[in-house]
Amino acid sequence: MLFLRHLGRLLKEFGSFAWHNKAWWIIPVVVVLLLLAVFIVAGQAVAPFIYTLF
Repeated sequence: MLFLRHLGRLLKEFGSFAWHNKAWWIIPVVVVLLLLAVFIVAGQAVAPFIYTLF
């Protein structure tokens, strides 16, 4: 739970930075990196179950 709180603060800081500096290009970069992280974690969680099928 503490991890999610820190992640929320980090995303809020990125949003504040983008708003203040008009750096709108950083928002898609952060979204893509977060999606990549989710896919990696999900792939690691599913991999042991896929190996048992073969």
